[in-house]
Amino acid sequence: MSDTFRCFEWESVGDVGLGRPTLGEKMHVAAYRMFHYAHRCVLEKNYGKEAVKRNMVEAGRAVGEEFCQHMLDINLPPADFFRLLNQKMAELGIGILEVEHADFENMIFILTVSEDLDCSGVPATGEAICNYAEGFITGIMQRYTDRQFIVKEINCWSTGDWTCRFHVVAI
Repeated sequence: MSDTFRCFEWESVGDVGLGRPTLGEKMHVAAYRMFHYAHRCVLEKNYGKEAVKRNMVEAGRAVGEEFCQHMLDINLPPADFFRLLNQKMAELGIGILEVEHADFENMIFILTVSEDLDCSGVPATGEAICNYAEGFITGIMQRYTDRQFIVKEINCWSTGDWTCRFHVVAI
């Protein structure tokens, strides 16, 4: 399916319930973003912005493939699959997924993610920043359809929009 080096496997998540018996599975978005944006900043300083974007997409794709395999049911019809994906993303606090447009014949989709974990509420910079989410959606769609996809974020909170919008196309 993918030639991505398998540096992430679902088992890497570990047994969070065992490891965090008091704090549990939840954490504040601010704590996640401190890690995410500090890490991204250091990587951009050392390797350049474009290299970091490519790596974020690749990491997201690897996680998306594993997420799809372990959290979703690829045997569901599309409407049910997207409903389950919406449910799982909301349960995990990733965001609220909506399918704005779905053309299954040509495999072209417009997906939105509101209250996005990565960017909702961040200052507007004029630049779409959800590269990891682009990869995450790519990995999910590739695992579900067994086809290759290109995903491009076309609207983002950081560009002044209130939701992240992704153009998803099979290649």
